[in-house]
Amino acid sequence: MRFLRVLWRYPAITTTVLVFVSVLVLNAVDAPALGRWVATGYVAVFVVWTLVGMVRDVLRGHVGLDILAVVAMVATLAVGEYIASLIIVLMLSGGEALEDFAGRRAKRDLSALLDRSPRIAHVLVHAESAESDEVRDVPVDEVAVGAILLVRPSEIVPVDGELLTSSGTFDESSLTGESMPVSRESGDEVLSGSINGSRAVRIRAVRSSADSQYQQIVALVHAAEDSHAPVVRLADRFAIPFTAVSLVLAGTAWAVSGEASRFAEVLVLATPCPLLIAAPVAFLGGLSRAAKTGVIMKGGAVIELIARVRSAAFDKTGTLTQGRPELVDVRPANGFGANEVLQLAASAEQYSTHVLAEGIRRAAEARGITLLGAAEAREEATNGVVAEIDGRDVVVGKPAYVAALAPDTARATLELSQAAAYVAVDGRFAGVLVLADHPRPEAAAVIAWLRTHEVDRIVMLTGDVGPTAESVAHQVGISEVHAELLPPEKVALAAELQPRPVMMVGDGVNDAPVLAAADIGVAMGAKGATAAGDAADVVILVDSLAKLVDAVSIGRHTLRVALTAIWIGIGLSIGLMIVAMTGLIPAVVGALVQELVDLATILYALRALGGPRTVLPAASVSPARAPNSATIHLNG
Repeated sequence: MRFLRVLWRYPAITTTVLVFVSVLVLNAVDAPALGRWVATGYVAVFVVWTLVGMVRDVLRGHVGLDILAVVAMVATLAVGEYIASLIIVLMLSGGEALEDFAGRRAKRDLSALLDRSPRIAHVLVHAESAESDEVRDVPVDEVAVGAILLVRPSEIVPVDGELLTSSGTFDESSLTGESMPVSRESGDEVLSGSINGSRAVRIRAVRSSADSQYQQIVALVHAAEDSHAPVVRLADRFAIPFTAVSLVLAGTAWAVSGEASRFAEVLVLATPCPLLIAAPVAFLGGLSRAAKTGVIMKGGAVIELIARVRSAAFDKTGTLTQGRPELVDVRPANGFGANEVLQLAASAEQYSTHVLAEGIRRAAEARGITLLGAAEAREEATNGVVAEIDGRDVVVGKPAYVAALAPDTARATLELSQAAAYVAVDGRFAGVLVLADHPRPEAAAVIAWLRTHEVDRIVMLTGDVGPTAESVAHQVGISEVHAELLPPEKVALAAELQPRPVMMVGDGVNDAPVLAAADIGVAMGAKGATAAGDAADVVILVDSLAKLVDAVSIGRHTLRVALTAIWIGIGLSIGLMIVAMTGLIPAVVGALVQELVDLATILYALRALGGPRTVLPAASVSPARAPNSATIHLNG
């Protein structure tokens, strides 16, 4: 049954085998003329079919690599080598099956991600009862935010949720590449796609299925699978030179020997399978390997670009820093109380997506302060938020932004690595909230690795104030800082950076435009679905900047394997063609040998699934200091 399924899946190779066997039988029963006609007719049909596909490729802007195979088939028929022409047809049609097998092997880890997608959720019927485990099974798409779910042992968590059980253990390897199970406590977030441990747990859904982590990964995987253009472009670069060299060698052999058969004997060794199959297999292997380590790349074009990256730009907050600023001081002014300022600011920051807003809200909740609703609110990107809270006009944001509405706003004195949110109420300066966000422990090592691996220019692009930005930059080893930038200014700077290609790394909604504008946009996507993840070319699923090194390393290894596979195929083909010019390789033997060349290049291309482990240098975060050595560019 499995054999029949294979025959049905590949009708071209099935038909070719049947024709080949029929020709051999006809030759065996002393009917070679009929066998010749059968072979010639079938090959002619295959040539026309191939020509149609080749013309279609040319019209789409891609070089028709099959021209060599077409010429070889016609040439072998013309000199009476119809068995060789059938072998060429078998090689080309068999290439489809070989590519399919190698492709499925190469993207095995991508397919595993899709196969593990949650489909059913157990909604507790009596959620208020700690004793009742009666559930109602619903499709995962129908789970409402706030629903209480039961996740049984070894089941997949269906949606992102908050753990209600006292503790639990989860396998997050499909999300992060981390092989060891992780422990979660009550109140911790549990991500969809992780596998529950040995005890049943309860979770409260905090995101719908569409917005949950695993569905975002699935969407990214589909985007990666749907991208084939880069592989074609890579093959196109070699197609015309290889075709020209092959035709020159074949023509020279014919001219020198005076035998038309020599032309066919050379060309049967010039089929383009290494270009058509080996490169795509290598790129699929790279995508799969990256997914296994917790990095999703949206197609082979990204692999090629990230392998060649020469400049890198980093956002500060949440990218180079840990992205969890903690409130360290409340400095009220003009008679306002500390808790009053914090309550009004945190209430307004409910309507902001900025990472400082999250820190302010967490601080208010930790102090037991009730957050108030807003009659209306709006956020000004990178500047701040304006809201009407309890009948009062509250503004929270940068000093210049707040000062435009409250002229008595006074700048606060901050320590290095600190940031401030300024607050105004009803046109009066109300105080300053001081927060601290420390650099990621791995950030300095990542920057050091990039510098020693041909990334010639590394800069920071941030909307934060100059002294704070420069302090973080110094601690992680970046000497060029562009601070106090609006999103359009980040985009403009990314477009101007040299040398190219330029890689931009960020994590916030405000980073989405510059991620989309850079040659390669990399989003730190571990904290859930964001516009940054949608706009980026690479999404890091683990909350670790070290995965950026994995992404660049995998990209370079994959491109190196793809190019080497192509050169192996081309080198062997040209070497064999030179030998065939002497008449030592008959057409039939040449066609069979070329099949071995194709197999060798494809097997080599599968090396993209592996590769050396990347070891970061032993760099540490430098102590904070006053800005006196970096090049700082301030907006305005």
